[in-house]
Amino acid sequence: MPGIYLLAILASAGGIVALDARWRLAAWAAPGRTLAAVGIGTAFFLVWDAVGIATGVFVKGDSPLYLGIDVAPQLPIEEPFFLAFLCYLALVAWAAALRALRALRARALADPSAERRT
Repeated sequence: MPGIYLLAILASAGGIVALDARWRLAAWAAPGRTLAAVGIGTAFFLVWDAVGIATGVFVKGDSPLYLGIDVAPQLPIEEPFFLAFLCYLALVAWAAALRALRALRARALADPSAERRT
C-alpha cells in the first residue's frame, strides 16, 4: 500500500504531539524555540542527506511503502517528514528527561534521607 510509511511517520508524530500537549514539554512550553529547533535540525539533516547522496553513501531503496514522489534525486518525500519527526521526538524526549531529573533532585532536596533508603 503506497504511502503507508508517511502515514506511520505522521501517526507517530501525532502521538508525540499528544504527549507534548499533555505534559507541555516542548511546543506547548516554548513554541517559537521548538519550531526553530525542529526547523534548524531538519535543515541540517537535509543538508547531511544531500552530501550523503552526492557522495553515493545514501541511496533510496525500493519499497512499495513509499509514495513514489522524490523531492530531489534519491530523496523521497517521506525523508523531510521523518527528519522533522526525529528532531521533534529528540526535543520532547530531552525535555521529559530534564523534567524527570528536576523532579528527582527536588524530591532528594526535600527529603535527603530518601536517597539513602533506595
